Amino acid sequence: MSNLTLRIVSAAVLGPIALAAAYAGGWPFALFWAAAAAAVLWEWTKLVTGLGWTIAGIIYAGVMFAAPLILRADAAHGLLVILLLFAVVWTTDVLGYFAGRAFGGPKLLPAVSPKKTWSGAVAGTLGAMIVAVLVASLFGAFNRTAIALIALLLSVLAQLGDLFESWVKRQFGAKDASQLIPGHGGVMDRLDGFWAAAFIGCLIGLLRGGLNGAATGLLVW
Repeated sequence: MSNLTLRIVSAAVLGPIALAAAYAGGWPFALFWAAAAAAVLWEWTKLVTGLGWTIAGIIYAGVMFAAPLILRADAAHGLLVILLLFAVVWTTDVLGYFAGRAFGGPKLLPAVSPKKTWSGAVAGTLGAMIVAVLVASLFGAFNRTAIALIALLLSVLAQLGDLFESWVKRQFGAKDASQLIPGHGGVMDRLDGFWAAAFIGCLIGLLRGGLNGAATGLLVW
């Protein structure tokens, strides 16, 4: 079985689980992210050495757990924001992968991630903006320009999160965080982009909407 086939099969299994947890909210959602954060922390501690790096991993995993829960807890728009995060990150990743291989061109940051290209980055971001507007439209009449701009920000953050995780792995001579997910590597390899987008999105939401309205604060401008 090819690596691409493994990636597709893994995504077909894990994607619906993530979406079901998001839809359910409450303890199933918390349990899903607790498991994800625990896996990320395990991978991080296996990857790095030194107390400073270990503390950074605890913070990294803690944010992985807390940010989605804070956003989902918003009764008005929590589900939509989580779905938008999934849509943006997944679209950025998938289109970036295929567009980068189809069009090639200049590398994005070859010293950190040799295979990523500017064509993939741009295609992923543009696609994420379109998909985000479509997803938001299913939930009501939101400002499409605002949704597209939010998606642009989240897509860029997702790619920066991916590059950051690649940089960490390069510091310790690793290609993947682990082999927990066939075709994808580790849990951290799959959630690095989501981590960055959820983290900054949560911060913006908290500043604008407070603890009980973080998703609304991010979404409604």
